[in-house]
Amino acid sequence: MAKIGDIDLGAFPLLLAPMEDVSDPPFRALCKEQGADVVYTEFISSEGLIRDAAKSVMKLDIYEKERPVGIQIFGAVLESMLKSIEIVEASGPDIIDINFGCPVKKVVSKGAGAGILKDIDLMVSLTQAMVKHTKLPVTVKTRLGWDEDSIKIVEVAERLQDVGCKAISIHGRTRAQMYKGEANWHPIAAVKNNPRMHIPVFGNGDVDTPEKAMLMRDKFGLDGAMIGRASIGNPWFFNQVKHFFETGTHAAPPTMQQRVEAARRHLEMAIGWKGEVLGVFETRRHYTNYFKGIPHFKEYRMKMVTSDHSQDVFKAFDEVLERFGDHQFV
Repeated sequence: MAKIGDIDLGAFPLLLAPMEDVSDPPFRALCKEQGADVVYTEFISSEGLIRDAAKSVMKLDIYEKERPVGIQIFGAVLESMLKSIEIVEASGPDIIDINFGCPVKKVVSKGAGAGILKDIDLMVSLTQAMVKHTKLPVTVKTRLGWDEDSIKIVEVAERLQDVGCKAISIHGRTRAQMYKGEANWHPIAAVKNNPRMHIPVFGNGDVDTPEKAMLMRDKFGLDGAMIGRASIGNPWFFNQVKHFFETGTHAAPPTMQQRVEAARRHLEMAIGWKGEVLGVFETRRHYTNYFKGIPHFKEYRMKMVTSDHSQDVFKAFDEVLERFGDHQFV
């Protein structure tokens, strides 16, 4: 059984990864309903929080129905990170997660995200200071290392544990790889197999089929899987994995009615949370995946991703149901 602090997550929990402009409250709600055991916010800049930047502050919104929920923050300046903890605590999350893994240049260039992999001592001291500064469990998400020549993740994970980190999620690529190539789970298994490790070790990267989740559990022996890109426009993925674990068979894919309903609710919740303009704009990235693999669909997809008014998008959903309602997904 995996536990983060006092939070019992059951056997092999499935975690929704923090994803910029994706894992917002509407999407987290859908994933939670579809079997995600823990959800994380989009990553939030500690500098943005202490400057009261509107975009950063909005990302702190969390709702009772999505618990347990972790708020993820990034930064490389101790003072800012500690100040941001107080702001984060006021939102009432269950977990505070530190991002030591984001490979994006604008984050890394400030020494934050995966940039901190060049300075492991700083990574450890920041974690230690944050653990001391809050009563909430602190977890870490990171990568294998900066590049192939600097992978010391077994040592790094143990050091983070020793300063009070309550769980670690490891993406099976280096920063140098970005999202290219295949994720390598062997070093993550080495972390888990270190006899001195006693906190949960979650694997991340390329968990895009139920079979891979099972491999991560049974062959690599990890404590849970953190799922990112496979869930975009596909919140059903979590329950599909759980169905496969229980039965050894694949769950039937969601029907067209279920897809339209999910897309509709997603858009409604996004508008309720962010307002019409942002709600319409930020839900667009999901439609391609909601309606993947349907022939002659381009006309409808274009309406969904180019319309600026929700009534036009809702109308497109109705048209899709009318024309493709009988489409059989395989």
